Amino acid sequence: MTSPSPTRRSWLVLEDWWAVWLGAFLMAIVATQLVTNVPQVGRWDEGLGQAFGDGRLFGLVGLAIGLLALTTLAVRVMNPERGSARSHAVGFVPIFVLAAGAYTIAQQSGIRAAGFGYAFWGLAIGLVIANTVGTPEWIKSALRSELYIKTGLVLLGAEILFGNILSLGVPGLFVAWIVTPTVIIFMYLFGTRVLKITSRSLVIVIAAATSVCGVSAAIAVAAAARARKEELTLAVGMSLIFTVLMMVVMPLGIRATGMNPVVGAAWIGGTVDATGAVVAAGSLLGSQAEQIAAVVKMIQNTLIGVVAFLVAVYWVARVETGGANRRPATTEIWNRFPKFIIGFVAASLIFSFVLTPTLGDARVEEILDLTSDFRGWLFCLAFVSIGLASSFRELGKHATGGRPIQLYLTGQTFNLVLTLLAAYLAFGGILFKPIPITAPEARVEHVIPHNIATGRDATALFYTEIEGWGRWISEETEARR
Repeated sequence: MTSPSPTRRSWLVLEDWWAVWLGAFLMAIVATQLVTNVPQVGRWDEGLGQAFGDGRLFGLVGLAIGLLALTTLAVRVMNPERGSARSHAVGFVPIFVLAAGAYTIAQQSGIRAAGFGYAFWGLAIGLVIANTVGTPEWIKSALRSELYIKTGLVLLGAEILFGNILSLGVPGLFVAWIVTPTVIIFMYLFGTRVLKITSRSLVIVIAAATSVCGVSAAIAVAAAARARKEELTLAVGMSLIFTVLMMVVMPLGIRATGMNPVVGAAWIGGTVDATGAVVAAGSLLGSQAEQIAAVVKMIQNTLIGVVAFLVAVYWVARVETGGANRRPATTEIWNRFPKFIIGFVAASLIFSFVLTPTLGDARVEEILDLTSDFRGWLFCLAFVSIGLASSFRELGKHATGGRPIQLYLTGQTFNLVLTLLAAYLAFGGILFKPIPITAPEARVEHVIPHNIATGRDATALFYTEIEGWGRWISEETEARR
C-alpha cells in the first residue's frame, strides 16, 4: 500500500486542520438544528442550586461527553500511537470539570456584572493548581490548549458578519479600521525598539489585545506568531483587568465632560476590549449609544483574521529569518501559515453572504447564540489548560522590569487618544454627516450596579446579543441607502 502524500496527510494530522473540521462540524449540527441547545451553567446569587438546577447538570454531562468524543477522535487520527487517545480521554474529564468550575464562579451575579468572566477564572484556577500541588502527569496529555483555541477561533469567524459594517458606513470604518493598524504598528515598534523587549511574539500579542478586541485577538495572533503560553497568559491577564477598569471609568468620564453620547459611544467601541464590556459601558450613555458602541466594536473585530494572517506572513518572512531580506518560498509560507485562519475566514464569508441572505438575520442570530456557547466552552478549556501548563517563574521572566505593563499602558493611552480624535472626526460632524441623537440618555450611575440591576453580561469575549441590535442594524442600513 502506498503511503499518502504529505499534502493529503496534512489534512489529517495537522492540529490546524482538525480545528477547521471540528469547527465546521459544530456549526453544521447547529445550523441543521441537530443541536438546539448548548448546556450552560446558570446565573446564580443565592446558591449553586440556581447554577445547576432544572436539569443543567445532566446537560453539562452530555456536553462533556460530546466534546470528549470529538477531541479524542481528533487526537486518535493526529497521533495513531497506541494509548494516545485513551490518555487524552482520561485527562480531559478533570479539565472539563475545572472549566465548569470557572464558569460557575463567573456566573455569580456580582462577578458576572463586574466583568470577570470564565477566561479570568479558568486561567486563575489552572495557575493555582500548577504552582501549588502541581499538574498531575496523567492530565497533561489532554492539555491541548491550541486545539481548543483554534477550534474556538474557527467558530468565532462565524460571528464576523460583514453586514454589520454597512450600518455605520464610512464613519464606523474610519474609527475601527484606521486606528487599529496604527496602534498595532506603534506598539510593536515601541515595544521592540524603545522598551527593548526581546520577545517579539509577546509584543505583538499585547499589541493585538490592546488594539483589536482583547482576548479573542490575543489568542488568534498568539497562534499565528507561535507565542509561548506564558506570553499569552500575560497579555490576556492585563487585558481582562484593564477592560474592567475602562468599562467603569469611561462612561463616567464621558458623562462628566458632557461629551456627545454618539462620539462617546464610538470611543468606547474602539477602545474597550471585550464586547460585553463595550455594551455595558455604552448602555450608560443611552440605548442608541449602546448600539453604536457595539457595532463599532463589531466592525473592529472583522480585523481579527486579517491581523492574524499578516502577522503569520511577517513572522515567516522577517522574524524567523532574523530580519534578513531573504524572500521565503511560497511553499514555506504555506507550510507555516496557520490553517485555522482559513476556517475563520470561510466561516465569516459563509455566514455573511450565504446563510444571512438565505436564512435571515433572526435565524442567523439563533445559530450564533449556540455556536458562541460552544466557542465559550472551548476557550474556557483552553484557558484552564494554559493555566495548568504555566508557571509563575516563567511568567516572572516575561514580566521582568515591568516592561510588558509599560507597553500595555503606553499603547492603551495612545489608543485612547487616537480613537477619541477619530471618533470626533467621524461622528462629531467634522468629516461626515453627524448621526442625530434620537434615543433618551440613561441615568448617571455606576456601571456595575447597573449591570446587576439589568442582568447584563459584561464578561462576553466577543459575541453579545444586544436586544434589538439586528433590527437596529437593518434600519440604519436602510436609512443610509
